[in-house]
Amino acid sequence: MIRVLLVDDHEMVRMGLSAFLSTQEDMEIVGEAKNGEEGVARAIEFKPDVILMDLVMDKMDGIEATAAITKQLPETKIIVLTSFIDDEKVYPVIEAGAFSYLLKTSSAPEIATAIRAAANGEAIVEAKVTNKMMQRMRGAKEEKLHEQLTPRELEVLLLIGDGKSNQEIGEALFIGIKTVKTHVSHILDKLQLDDRTQIAIYAHRQGLAK
Repeated sequence: MIRVLLVDDHEMVRMGLSAFLSTQEDMEIVGEAKNGEEGVARAIEFKPDVILMDLVMDKMDGIEATAAITKQLPETKIIVLTSFIDDEKVYPVIEAGAFSYLLKTSSAPEIATAIRAAANGEAIVEAKVTNKMMQRMRGAKEEKLHEQLTPRELEVLLLIGDGKSNQEIGEALFIGIKTVKTHVSHILDKLQLDDRTQIAIYAHRQGLAK
């Protein structure tokens, strides 16, 4: 039997979830809470297997509650069930220890499936949230790529970002065209880019060019 705790500030949401999940033969609703503060207290009291956690609540939000519960009950799986997918909510609650992330547009059967998966150690994350996480990971990786450049290569990168030609770069840095091309080649390789246009775009996206 999967012991489930509901934490949501909307009574109708709790009632709806409780009514449906109570019909599942392998689930038991052990308690409910209307805010994060109550959620932490109920979690410590009932030690549920899975918690359905809202994010925006009074007294203590879902992010703080998730962090507090995860610290005290690391075996309990917390499934975020919310209407929000903005960066200020998604990343902090995942870092706080949320196991799965669902939107309230999910159907009741989908929520039940996520609860069973969590109880078995399998995380389910809303596709939109997964895409945001992947974009952030790619962005974080990209932000670090230019740190591999030598000081001279970085100068060349900045000048390409400013729209300078190889000839103009050579004159500005007092180096030959062949040397400029060598630097450009190294920059393309280190930044995993294909051409000068992509270098310019990279420079502007990272705030390196004017």
